[in-house]
Formats: sequence, structure tokens, C-alpha cells
Amino acid sequence: MTDEPVRIDVSRATDAAGASAADASGLLGGVPSVGGLSGRPADAWATLVVAHGAGTGMEHPFLEGFATAVQALGVATLRFDFPYREAGRKFPDRAPVATATWRSVVEFARARSVEAGAPDEPIWVSGKSFGGRMASMAVAEGMPAAGLAFLGYPLHPPGRPEKARDEHLPDVAAPMLFLQGRNDPFAAPNEQLDDLVGRLRAERGPTGAPISLEWIADANHSFEIKGRKRPAHEIGASLAASVVDVMRANPPA
Repeated sequence: MTDEPVRIDVSRATDAAGASAADASGLLGGVPSVGGLSGRPADAWATLVVAHGAGTGMEHPFLEGFATAVQALGVATLRFDFPYREAGRKFPDRAPVATATWRSVVEFARARSVEAGAPDEPIWVSGKSFGGRMASMAVAEGMPAAGLAFLGYPLHPPGRPEKARDEHLPDVAAPMLFLQGRNDPFAAPNEQLDDLVGRLRAERGPTGAPISLEWIADANHSFEIKGRKRPAHEIGASLAASVVDVMRANPPA
């Protein structure tokens, strides 16, 4: 399947309170729209929106391989670029711009589902590192999502475990999946993420939505394994089944 290029209007993006997030000229992060890649198998039963990491874009082979494998399992995908990538900048957007972008993209994904005759289709959100973290911040602020799948959550800057980026996660009520490499410097020591997931589960209680954590042995932040050469496309594809399995196990209530 070849993904369809799309344009996603972000000029009407809103902040967490519902007010316009665009600047005085009607731009968000300096652009009126961002590019996207949409793929929908004929038997689609859900949509997964996927954001890139801070140093890459939506066309990175890792995300291409991941999206292709997800589609093969019956899930539509929508990848997109944040405004800074659209504008050709290297430094990631600040959180208010990134989360406003997420809200616009999820609205676009919902509209695509409606066009496809599936208005009640569950829409999950996912992202590599920065993209996943911004998704979780948007959901914590109220963005609707059937669930979240993190492809390497950046729990803290490398070597700075005391700078944990988890303060908003208790405000996320949807199911969550953390896919994390054992050798990921953004989650070392591993026990810090284990403890976070345990604490979140305890706070949700036995009736709360489930939280899953899957460690990938010997993998780094890009899910590369030392001594095992694999193209990025293949690495991304290898994560698809874990994500789709969790999506299937957590249908909308």
C-alpha cells in the first residue's frame, strides 16, 4: 500500500482551553498547515496516528516500516510532521505548539474515519520519543484518544534521571503501552520506568485502563541492538505487532 500525501490545516488549532493557538497572522509554529501521510487498508478497524521524534520527520524509514506493518494488521495510519519540520527548522516546537498540532491532527484523523464510513472507529495516538511525549501531554490536557503507544518514551534527558518528564502522566486516563529498549539512555536506570508504571497502575486502581510496559532486550533509543545489523525500516516494523495487540485488547468501552 502506498500512503497518500495529505495536508493538515493547523491554522485553526486550539490550546488546551479551546482558544486559538495560532499567532496574529493565523499561523501555528510559523506555518498554516503540515504535511501528512495517510494509509488505510480495506479492512481497517482502527486508526493509529504516529508522530516522529525530535531529530527526524514522518518519512523516516523507521516510521515508514512501522506504519506499513501496522496497516498490514488492519489498522489505518496517519503520520505527520510538526510545524518546525514543515518550516525547515531543526529545533523542536515548544510544547504548546506541539500539543496544538496534535489536536488538529487527531481532528483530521477523525474526519478521515467519518469519510471512510467509520465514525466510531477508535483512534489511538503514538509517537517516537518527542512525538509520543507530546501526544501524552495533549491527552492529559483533554485531547480524546482511545489509547497511547510510546515508541521509546523520553523519561528524562540522558544521564539526568532526576529530570523526569512524567508529571502529566497521572492525568492520562486512556490505556497506555510503553515500548522501551533496555539500553535506552532516556530510560536508564530501567527501574525508574518500572516504578513509574507501577505507580500509575496503583493510582488507576483495578478498574482503571491498563498500562503495559514491554522491554526490548539490548535495544537502544532507536531500538537498534548492538551486533545485530537491521535496517531502520525492519526495526520499525518489528514493533507493530506489540502495538496492535494492545489496541485489540483494549476496544472502546
